[in-house]
Amino acid sequence: MSNLSRFDPLNEIARIDPFLNVDDMFSRFMMRPIFRGALEPQIKMDVKETDGQYLVKAEIPGVNKDDIHVTIEGNLVSISAEVKQEKETKEGERVISCERSYGMASRSFSLGAEVDQGNVKASYNNGVLELTLPKKPGTPSRDIPIS
Repeated sequence: MSNLSRFDPLNEIARIDPFLNVDDMFSRFMMRPIFRGALEPQIKMDVKETDGQYLVKAEIPGVNKDDIHVTIEGNLVSISAEVKQEKETKEGERVISCERSYGMASRSFSLGAEVDQGNVKASYNNGVLELTLPKKPGTPSRDIPIS
């Protein structure tokens, strides 16, 4: 008795496995994904609220602080950064793989109260941007009853 089965490429392509991981599917067909969503530069954030201010920590590794821009309009906060790629190649070298991303990264979000733009504090250390956004005085917060 033989447990071997003949390989049928048309049957392999036509069969749909709902539990198959997308990355496994691409590696099975030895293709690279067309979309590069995971490789694009991203800004990951934590936003906390205290009584009189918002605290924002945003991870933007590998960026010079001069390439980071923060704009505030009322309660809308926008963070953008330009991630640059090193262009140093030596004679006789060739790039085999390049997974570090470069390009423009941006993130915008709304807060529950307006920000007092005159007292905003920002610092950038070890790839983390820290923003202290004090709430504008006189901006009432109200609870909405749910019926």
